Amino acid sequence: MYVTRVDLNQRERAVLLTLLAEGRELTNAQLQEAGGVRLDGEPRRRLNEHGLVDSRKVGRGFVHEISDAGTAWCTQELGATRPDRAGYLGGALYAILHGIERTGIPLSELFPYRPDPQARIRDAVARLTEPGGWVGLSRLRKELADLSRGDVDAALTDLAVSPGVHLQSEPNTKALTAADHEAAVTVAGEPRHMIMIENG
Repeated sequence: MYVTRVDLNQRERAVLLTLLAEGRELTNAQLQEAGGVRLDGEPRRRLNEHGLVDSRKVGRGFVHEISDAGTAWCTQELGATRPDRAGYLGGALYAILHGIERTGIPLSELFPYRPDPQARIRDAVARLTEPGGWVGLSRLRKELADLSRGDVDAALTDLAVSPGVHLQSEPNTKALTAADHEAAVTVAGEPRHMIMIENG
């Protein structure tokens, strides 16, 4: 894909390269942890308007993901001149980018997309019910069929201790089907059959 060259400042470049390397949606807190940078205000609007980053509102904040156009921009950046005032680390980074260019390996292969199971679970629950509504794990797992059982179980276990997330056992065990038993995840020694996420 070819994209018209967009002149970005160092913060915007850092955001794109971090999103590329992480290969998944990131909140601002995750961006800060991974690349020491946040995306908000005018930089977010610019990257969104140029189609380089897709941002969507989740709760009170945004999550950001690099677009195909953003990946194409990064591909063009591999052969770009080091920005002025990039500093020692910036100079080393662009030396690495030039080295990647010499390999001829597409960035999409070097940095494949990594779905975030927790984000996928939150999105699926939001689609399947109103805020504060319960979703059975058997139904939820059908929405996440492309993810491994282990990844979903680990994400559910981590979410169980997150504020506003509740995993509960079905009190009427006679109502449980074989699929419900199979879909359950064990948390604190008990099988949990349903999830509820409060409105953020």
